[in-house]
Amino acid sequence: ENVSVNRGALAEALRVFTPVYDDRHDQIGVVVVGISLNKVEDQIARGRLNAVWTILFSVLMSSVAIWGLVRVLKRILFGLEPYEISALFEQRQAMLQSLREGVMAVDMHGRVTMINHTAREILLLTSGQHSESSSEPLLASLREVSRTGIARQDQEIAFNGRLLLCNMVPVKSQNQVIGAISTFRDKTEISQLMQRIDGMVSYVDALRSHTHEFMNKLHVILGLLHMKRYDKLEEYIIQTAQNYQTDIGAIQRKVKSPVIAGFLLGKINRAKEAGVTLTLAEESQLPDTANEEQVAVLITVLGNLIENALDAMEGQPEGEIGLLLHYQ
Repeated sequence: ENVSVNRGALAEALRVFTPVYDDRHDQIGVVVVGISLNKVEDQIARGRLNAVWTILFSVLMSSVAIWGLVRVLKRILFGLEPYEISALFEQRQAMLQSLREGVMAVDMHGRVTMINHTAREILLLTSGQHSESSSEPLLASLREVSRTGIARQDQEIAFNGRLLLCNMVPVKSQNQVIGAISTFRDKTEISQLMQRIDGMVSYVDALRSHTHEFMNKLHVILGLLHMKRYDKLEEYIIQTAQNYQTDIGAIQRKVKSPVIAGFLLGKINRAKEAGVTLTLAEESQLPDTANEEQVAVLITVLGNLIENALDAMEGQPEGEIGLLLHYQ
């Protein structure tokens, strides 16, 4: 077999000579096959052109597909860039961990997907403890909200001897419920806060009442001065000072907590309006305390005792209530 390139009558050609043998392997002839090199080069050029067009078309289609995918992803991600998503995630984590309310979320299958540090403290969960096995009452309500899509406001849930005040809302995506989230607090803390506010309100009311009284007394003093009734003025001032020592001064000396002192002043005024005299025993002593829970409990107990006493004295003329406070 022989391969050669020679110029023929029309053009340069590639020729192949192959011998032909009979059954006894004797050469009986030669077969010659040839092709013009111009045709080969045309086929190669045509193949290259097709390859270039195929590559260009593939690049174009890939670009269109990538552009469409990017648009879909940005629509799903609300038009945010990756670094913006990362920043939002960090902000979300910081916000959740800084909340004083417990926060817990579940997906559409009722699995816990998020729980913050405060929620773990309220539910008495350790860092390695599974939340689903230790917060069943709360989880049952959350799963119900996820199933029905109906929010629940200020729901009270008993848990480990405490009462939790919970708000639950469904989480939706494209009008489809995909889970639920709950914020909750220990109702005991809320009750203590409300009691403290009540004490401060009573304190402010007492101060407002005494301010009006003080202005009235100033007008009396001014009138006595104009009339030059100095003897009556002296008697009035002495009586006013004694009344101050009996009411405000005595309470401030004996009760060092401003919240409880304000609360008692408010109750004294309330008793006066009911025609009852409420007095604090001379031997009473109550130091100030930074323990808000103790203050809240004291206000609750004192409020109940005084209100019960006022109810018992209702309808009786010149009723008197004595109060003794002693701290151990």
